[in-house]
Amino acid sequence: MSDSALALTRGLTWTPGGRRRPTLAGIDLAISPGERVLLVGPSGSGKSTLLRALAGVLQVSGDGELAGEVLIEGRPATDGGTSVGLLLQDPRDARVAETVGRDAAFGCENDAMPRELIGDAVSAALLDVGFPYGPQHRTDTLSGGEAQRLALAGVIAARPRLLLLDEPTSMLDPIAAERVRRAVLGVLDEQMALVVVEHRLDGWVDVLPRIVVLDGAGRVIADGDTGRVLAEHAAELAGQGIWVPGRPAPIPVQVPPALLTSLFPTGGGAPAVRARSGLVRAHDVRLRHRRPIRFTGARRPADPPALALDGVDANVSAGRVLALRGASGAGKSSLVAVLTGLLAPTTGTVEADQGLAAGLIPAPHRWRSRDLAARIAWVPQDAAASIVGRTVGECLLATAHALGGPGGDVAAQRRAGDLAEILGLQRLLKRNPYRLSGGESRRLAIAAGLLHGPPVMCLDEPTVGQDRGTWAAVAGIIQGARAAGAGVVVSTHDDLLTRLADDELRLHRGRVGCAA
Repeated sequence: MSDSALALTRGLTWTPGGRRRPTLAGIDLAISPGERVLLVGPSGSGKSTLLRALAGVLQVSGDGELAGEVLIEGRPATDGGTSVGLLLQDPRDARVAETVGRDAAFGCENDAMPRELIGDAVSAALLDVGFPYGPQHRTDTLSGGEAQRLALAGVIAARPRLLLLDEPTSMLDPIAAERVRRAVLGVLDEQMALVVVEHRLDGWVDVLPRIVVLDGAGRVIADGDTGRVLAEHAAELAGQGIWVPGRPAPIPVQVPPALLTSLFPTGGGAPAVRARSGLVRAHDVRLRHRRPIRFTGARRPADPPALALDGVDANVSAGRVLALRGASGAGKSSLVAVLTGLLAPTTGTVEADQGLAAGLIPAPHRWRSRDLAARIAWVPQDAAASIVGRTVGECLLATAHALGGPGGDVAAQRRAGDLAEILGLQRLLKRNPYRLSGGESRRLAIAAGLLHGPPVMCLDEPTVGQDRGTWAAVAGIIQGARAAGAGVVVSTHDDLLTRLADDELRLHRGRVGCAA
């Protein structure tokens, strides 16, 4: 440990309010100027918490007990004074302005960069990360991957001394991810230090010479040369859930058949559907997103609607998994929203099978919310948007209770316990859901969405933020739902998950096509 380190932690321990066990336990870490560090660990191991501690915002983002110390250039991290850039796991949390240019300039302005330099710094950063729109583009129209690139551009434009990136490529297609890695490495100089948190290590292990590994209890179990640590501890690290390059893909968890037959396809008051039947069909769908109306006191022309989908056909069938693929911003989330009835197509049709509609009109977007929720589950890309309870347990049961699911409260609670066990949420049932890691939040959203047994499941990026073990659990749930007769749609950049699908639809700029 060196007092001359750029960043230094001594005995860092963080115990969130209301918990007995710490998220981080006795972390001793020194990061020198110019170091490039890969920080890895299973889902919920405290990686994001450690980045927040280094950024000096840990106690800003939540109450808890902090022990030990965190120093940046010898001063408490909370004092500021040294430029630290933090890319949050959820890029939408970083949005501060209505337009791309103003948003990306926020960090530069806060670091008191001369005004005449900010424009060039922002333009260069947006170009480096491959951002597809100009500075006047509205930030509330971006896809998850586009929002991730914008947030990264804002961080690197300010050229901080310590750059902290929390899963910077998790929502990106492989081409965009590689461009982001090049952009990150290209902005570094000899005095800038970099710490990257990622679950998927491919693309990073060859360019980040040091690796720090956390275990499930928030302790450092390995710290050293990346190649050596991975070679000497590959089996142990894979057992911890870390995606060690070259290891065999994890095998999806086998979900007990009794649990699945209690859920699908007649749960939650939803109608029974025929095996292998079509459930939802989209034909020649076009979707134009209209900008939100804002009252600013100034008169200006309304922004033209953006074309998100253009002549798309898609079929969701019982007992099959449909994978939606394509680059960031290709229209995958828009298609999910149309198939789930959350958005009405501008033109074209989206119709449910007669068996799924069961007396309702065919168009899902015209159904009452109760009827829609009973028939179609939606797990959004922003998993935190589905949190509706004070505890994880309440969130799990919220939709099932609202619909008066089969078997009453006792049966629903039993299914909730079984799903929580499979998805690694059992020990979290009494926890505040807003204090979960990104991967935990996503698994909670998946469990809550399927607990009442809807015949159709639409999951937007369900494996983002998952380690090997939790990926296997999520994949097992998807396979099990298919086997029980549900129709499943997954929007994903995950090649492993796509291999489990029966059908694949690739979008390119809102159209069905083969371009990456």
